[in-house]
Amino acid sequence: MSNKSNKIVVAVTGASGAIYAQVLLQKLVLLQDQIQHIGVVMSHNAKEVWQYELGNNDFEKLPFTLYRKDDFYAPFASGSAGYNMMIVCPCSMGTLARIASGVSNDLTTRAADVMLKERKKLILVVRDTPYSLIHINNMKTITEAGGIICPASPSFYSRPKSFEELASTVVDRVLELSGLNISTYRWGEK
Repeated sequence: MSNKSNKIVVAVTGASGAIYAQVLLQKLVLLQDQIQHIGVVMSHNAKEVWQYELGNNDFEKLPFTLYRKDDFYAPFASGSAGYNMMIVCPCSMGTLARIASGVSNDLTTRAADVMLKERKKLILVVRDTPYSLIHINNMKTITEAGGIICPASPSFYSRPKSFEELASTVVDRVLELSGLNISTYRWGEK
C-alpha cells in the first residue's frame, strides 16, 4: 500500500558532491509511489558543479518541478503548502551558515527556515571537510532547532564497486532518515 502523502523539497547547492544529488534524485524517481510531490531548487553554482563533476545536464531531464532559487512564490516557501521534508544535498557550508543564522535570502534558505519553524524534517547532507569550529557550531545550532546533519561520509561494508554505489551508501541513509521505505544494504543482514 503506497503512502503518497509525502511532499519533499530537494535543494542542491554548489558544494562539491553532485553525484550525491544525482543518485538521490534518481532514487526519488523510483520512490514516487510514496511521494505526492517533489520540488527541486538548484543554485546557479550547483548546476555548474553538476556539469563539471558529472559531465551532463541530467538535472534538466528529471520528472520534478525545478524552481528558480529566487522564486519565493514556490509552494514550499510557505508552511501552508504542507511540505513535510526537505533534503539539502549536497549542502555547502555557506548554506548551512545562512540556515543556522535564520537568513532566508533565497528559496533554499527560506524553505529550510519553513521546515524548522513548522517542525518538519530537514536533512542537510554536508560534504565539506575538515570542519571549522564555525561549521561545528552551525551544525549544533541546526541540530538544536530540529534539523538533522548527515555528513556525506560513505560506508564501505556493502563493498561498493562504483562511485554511484559509494554515493548510494550516503543517499540510502538520507532516505531512511527521511522516513521513506527503501531496500538497501543493512549491517548484519544476509
